[in-house]
Amino acid sequence: MSTNQSIALLNEMAVFAKVVETGSFSEAARQLGATPSAISRAIARLEKALGTQLLQRTTRKLRLSESGQDIHARCRDMLNAAQAVLAVSGAFDAEPQGQVRVSVPKAVGHALVHPHVPDFLAAHPKVDVLLRLEDRYMDLIDDEVDLAIRITDHPPPGLMGRRLMRIDHLLCATPHYLATHGTPAHPQALKEHSCIYLGESPADARWRFRRQGKSVNVEVRGRYAANHTGVRLDAVLRHLGIASLPYFIARPALEEGSLVQVLPQWSFRTHYCGELWALYPATRHLPPRLGAFVQFLAQRLAQEPTLAGGGKAAR
Repeated sequence: MSTNQSIALLNEMAVFAKVVETGSFSEAARQLGATPSAISRAIARLEKALGTQLLQRTTRKLRLSESGQDIHARCRDMLNAAQAVLAVSGAFDAEPQGQVRVSVPKAVGHALVHPHVPDFLAAHPKVDVLLRLEDRYMDLIDDEVDLAIRITDHPPPGLMGRRLMRIDHLLCATPHYLATHGTPAHPQALKEHSCIYLGESPADARWRFRRQGKSVNVEVRGRYAANHTGVRLDAVLRHLGIASLPYFIARPALEEGSLVQVLPQWSFRTHYCGELWALYPATRHLPPRLGAFVQFLAQRLAQEPTLAGGGKAAR
């Protein structure tokens, strides 16, 4: 058995022990920051590797099989031994080492996380970083990641984490476009403009706004939609319309005056705005390499300007 296979087996044994401890796949998933289907697949892989059925599933509860009882006892011994090692390992944790596997949305990873990775690697020569830039939801167990960087105002139960910064979204256009086509004074006026939007689903063309407790939804249209922030930025700079962009992408062009914010008195709401969190499974013993990465990233992103403050992100 290879080292990677051994590590995977140990992870699945820990999942099995958590399922037995909690008495359900869903509760184990909640505590481990995974989905019930990911937990089920982990148990199935363990049963296949061991060649035996571990759990007997009924409509009301889970029950250990005879072989499952013996294997669960060994798994508990393994976890107790691991906790004992962690308890005495402080002397070996002075220098973080190993690989940190990070899941992050594409635009956030490219524009906010990646620029700081070289400095982190220089500061921690024994830590490697695997950055997985994916806009889809990634399961911490099923997708084998240590840290999920997600935009959410409500972190999932069962996960621990640290708030990194605020992600704002806004509308912007070039002065040339607005001089030619006019500046909308109300969200409903966007119906008369060419709007550059995400375009992954019909909902992306339904722009939502809030102002002083009032909500307005507008169906927009335009000749160009693109699911890449860099492409939308380039399109708006070419005077193709009014674009929706994350503030951290639009900020340099806004500061130099090549773009201006549209409807600044309204808050533009999308699923891509909210608090940015670094999330990981709840544990009393955060691996030093992971703790070092989260701490480093939090310190760097705390300096990132935000739309609401126009300056540093709130700590």
